[in-house]
Amino acid sequence: MLVRRYASLTARLPASEATTPRARVCASQELEPMSTGLGARRVLVSALILSNVLPAWAAGGAPGGDAEPLQLVVVSATRIPTPQLDLASSVTVVTAEDMAAQQQRTIADVLRNIPGLNLVQQGGPGSVTSVFMRGTNSNHTKVLIDGIDVSDPSNANAAFDFGQLLPQDIERIEVLRGPQSGLYGSDAIGGVINVITRSGSGPMKLAASIEGGSFDSFNQTAGLSGSQDAFRYSANVAHLHSGATPVTPPDLLGPGEPRHDDYYDNFTVSTKLGLDVAPSFDLGLVARYTSTHLHYTGEDFSTFPALPAAQQSESNTDEYYGRATAHLVSLAGALDQTLGVAFMRNQTATLQPQTPEGLNTGERVKVDWQGAVRLAAAETLLLGLEDARDEISQPLSASTRIDSGYAELQSQLGEHWFSALNARYDDNDRFGSKVTYRVAPAWVSQASGTKLKASVGSGFKAPTLSELFQDFAPFFFANPNLKPENSVGYDAGIEQGLAGNAWRLGATWFHNRIRDLITTDVTGTTWANVGRATTYGVESFIAWQPARQLVLRVDHTYTEASDDLAHQELLRRPKHKGTLNVSWRPREALLLDLSVLSVSTWVDGNRDFSIPRLDAPGYTTVNLAAAFDLTRTFTVFGRLDNLLDRRYENPVGFLQPGLGAFAGFRAKL
Repeated sequence: MLVRRYASLTARLPASEATTPRARVCASQELEPMSTGLGARRVLVSALILSNVLPAWAAGGAPGGDAEPLQLVVVSATRIPTPQLDLASSVTVVTAEDMAAQQQRTIADVLRNIPGLNLVQQGGPGSVTSVFMRGTNSNHTKVLIDGIDVSDPSNANAAFDFGQLLPQDIERIEVLRGPQSGLYGSDAIGGVINVITRSGSGPMKLAASIEGGSFDSFNQTAGLSGSQDAFRYSANVAHLHSGATPVTPPDLLGPGEPRHDDYYDNFTVSTKLGLDVAPSFDLGLVARYTSTHLHYTGEDFSTFPALPAAQQSESNTDEYYGRATAHLVSLAGALDQTLGVAFMRNQTATLQPQTPEGLNTGERVKVDWQGAVRLAAAETLLLGLEDARDEISQPLSASTRIDSGYAELQSQLGEHWFSALNARYDDNDRFGSKVTYRVAPAWVSQASGTKLKASVGSGFKAPTLSELFQDFAPFFFANPNLKPENSVGYDAGIEQGLAGNAWRLGATWFHNRIRDLITTDVTGTTWANVGRATTYGVESFIAWQPARQLVLRVDHTYTEASDDLAHQELLRRPKHKGTLNVSWRPREALLLDLSVLSVSTWVDGNRDFSIPRLDAPGYTTVNLAAAFDLTRTFTVFGRLDNLLDRRYENPVGFLQPGLGAFAGFRAKL
């Protein structure tokens, strides 16, 4: 049914209080549609649950206890809050409690263990960080922060760099796998990562933390949040410092040449404000600024193969994100509308030895409207319009405009059937129009604990401004006649609860067929829509909660990703990825967390790609975290990363950190 405005999103309704799953979770709650930019501010999972450790519908009371399960509400799958149980989408939700339990300090740490994702970080903290979702390209994932599209127009492939995002103010992250262009347009071939920051409510609260440890790490955070009458506020500041991260493998250094460690600083300031102007009308504002400084070892291309440069390079980045919204509920709650204006600006300055300073600047302005109409008690129609302008101003000036409209019908048929059908039209002033869609039915039996799900959808990726207009004369030239990359994706799966949901297991098969990939033409001098690729595989999991204090989960992702023209594996797509997550609270004040990540071999090139294809060895890492509440106000914590001190490169030519020890404390007032 149509959701209403504001108040807690905590899904607490016992199963006996309503007749349908959606009614049980949504009917008595005032939930926020995604377009408000304020997001699902208070969707709560037990503090015992790790990131993607246990499906939310299995959280809550211990098996056999009196408490009934909590159900998690997801926003990104349908753009309006919907119980996860009703969704055919494959979605993983990571909460602030999950990130605190594992003591994750960067978004790269958060995403590394999520099923269906392969994360590649070219060095230590702050280095370029890419995500390959279900075997698709790193620029095939739509990334949103509070409803703001944060893909970087100034980046050559317009991908978002996850290396610059800190989680200190994040309430939750939703990772939605599978083609989603029917709702989100360009970039969503592989899926969507939706980041929702924390909102304020209740009396003023203050929080601060400080942490230090290996690799000359020193991190600090501070924030305040709350509400006063009709005004809600949240403000946060964070600083992450890493001054001694070894990245260059010793075997790449020349005789007697010293190894320079990476050095990184990140300062992030953010705020989220809300004002209830009237009972049915409110205004919202989110803003975020990040300034980073990175020293790293680049390449010396005066030799072949290229070698790590004797002098370090520098990269300085300034990121600005903002969004203002007006939200109105009318017709006795049957119509829920949001008008939003968003702005983003990325500027990166790069200084390399004996090379002029490089400067890249990209901007995006987007105006959007979204309306949700309750057609019946179990049927909602979602409509949306968007107008966006992307622009790069350095090193060249170019822009593109996209006008879009979308619609989705979300229905519940009887007690067991749920469906979401959507379609979207995008009109781009460079390549023309594009129509995409998605159909996603699910069948749920609470009596047997069974869920069957399937979906089919299309996706596309628009050519970037760099691909269209940026020449590197006289050797390489842009192609203003490029068309979008296109895809069709399918998935189907089953999830089953056993022993009163103490056990939960499931598997999802997926298949993506991608055509018109933008790659170099046969002459190697320009871009062309000539590539083809296929990715397929299975995501599976087993979760067990033998007691309220103990939660375990194992995930496995099998991925095949191939170039259909060259008949070769795509680079940086391991076939197997497995994770183990264990969370245990032996005492009320003590929380222990264990995470294991194992990745199989994959195909990669060496550091300068003078060897374009080689087999990279797999690796396994173990992390252990502990936190102890000294009082209700003060907590001490510590963690060991890469406990077994495994030495590995990912990607090839870039060492990942060995054993690291960290400790700190936090206070909440």
